[in-house]
Amino acid sequence: MSKASQRPGNGEIRGLKRQRMEAGKALREKQKAEGLDACLPARQGGVNAALPNRKSGYENVKEEREARQAAATDQMRILKSQLPGLLKGLSKIKDPRNPKKLKHKLEALLIYGILMFVFQISSRREANREMTRPQFIENLKLFFPEIDIPHNDTLMRLLSVIEVDEIEAALMEAVHKLIKNKKFSRYLVDNHYTVAIDGTQKFKRDVIWAEECSQREVKDGNRTRTQYHVNVLEANLVFPNGMSIPLMSEFSNYAQGDTETRKQDCELKAFKRLAKRLKEAFPRLSIRVVLDGLYPNGPVMEVCRKNRWDFMIVLQDKSLPSVWEEFEGLKKLQTENRFRRKCGNRHQDFQWVNHIEYAYGPNGRKRQIIHMVICRETWEEVAKDSAEIETKASRHVWISHKPFSKENVHKRCNLCARHRWNIESGILVEKRQGYGYEHAFSYNWNAMKGYHYLMRLGHFINVLAAYSECLIDIVREFGVRGFIRFVRETLVAPWLNAPWVKNRLEANFQLRLI
Repeated sequence: MSKASQRPGNGEIRGLKRQRMEAGKALREKQKAEGLDACLPARQGGVNAALPNRKSGYENVKEEREARQAAATDQMRILKSQLPGLLKGLSKIKDPRNPKKLKHKLEALLIYGILMFVFQISSRREANREMTRPQFIENLKLFFPEIDIPHNDTLMRLLSVIEVDEIEAALMEAVHKLIKNKKFSRYLVDNHYTVAIDGTQKFKRDVIWAEECSQREVKDGNRTRTQYHVNVLEANLVFPNGMSIPLMSEFSNYAQGDTETRKQDCELKAFKRLAKRLKEAFPRLSIRVVLDGLYPNGPVMEVCRKNRWDFMIVLQDKSLPSVWEEFEGLKKLQTENRFRRKCGNRHQDFQWVNHIEYAYGPNGRKRQIIHMVICRETWEEVAKDSAEIETKASRHVWISHKPFSKENVHKRCNLCARHRWNIESGILVEKRQGYGYEHAFSYNWNAMKGYHYLMRLGHFINVLAAYSECLIDIVREFGVRGFIRFVRETLVAPWLNAPWVKNRLEANFQLRLI
């Protein structure tokens, strides 16, 4: 005799859904009565808010045309507002091509490369196919009359022979201008610019295509094979509202390691190179560096203090055992170093110990004075498989350059250190949402780096557009990817009215961020 099935039927499934919805509603009402907010501050009505689930709000073609013209023109106005600074930086690049055989100017080719990523065209073949359509070219010339769309191989050949690091320098100059004009001043925490640094893999291949590639041994069944890969250490400006501004990239390079002992380049070595360049680019900027659990060590803290940077670094359970031991001993004596508060829908309990001496180096001769905090969080949510309310808990630990207090622990932890995830989200966007981060674009090392820098510039323009006052409503309507697709669809079809666009472009424009 067969056993009765334990699988729930449709009636039970519908009943469970209804119970979970009612439990969720009751939980939200309970949280509201307790002064908790189910939405985190960075997601309340901002760029990351949930998209509306409704039909198109356009009543007729005229309304849609006006919306498309405004969206495309305002995005181009934002790009053109940054062009003077970008062109100033790009004009410094020496052009090694034969001037008698030139058809496309260097600056025009690089602007074409930036536009390629602004419109999220993530391969050279797609650029050749999409950006050479007659209607697209006609519309684009309304904004850039002098542009002449080349074959993308022309751009690739240029990137192979120029100093592509100057492209990144142009990006940093554009960011520097925004800082000088105080565009980010409202997002500062303790008058510091938060810079998040994180490493990631760009792509990997089974054949060596450039001598700069790093290598590793990977298991493939019963055999081991050599794999060649490219890693990049990225630095972004991150802010409490979720905005993440691309800033600087440092590529791993086999030649930067110790080839005699076969010790390859690594993320910590790349950090030292990136920190040096960051300090040279922004020598007087008040910077707070936020780093993940790879970086809590003496040499990294030395670099930060030498550069006069504040820092917040994730501390894992097995890292710096002597610091953990000191924390456990001193927290019993510093019982007043506790602070409880509500953040979003969570109850937070902070406990910290200041002035911990950390010894490192040969025979522990070097010393660093650091400060450590633990944040324990609890919150309630509806279980995934029932209507029961579950209590969840998490713990976060950081070491800090400056001492903690009840007045600054929220700012340093919640508004700075916790927003290290902004750079991870930004890298994920570049990998999965149209920018082709993991696409090589060229197997010439110099050209590959050039496309990467152009991609970061294109992402920079789109971040400014997504957080601008003039476009925030349509970004909330469609989402960032939907907005970019909306603009791109507008440019490949006869939506634009030339006199209207001309009048809009001639009007005064000032970039204002939300």
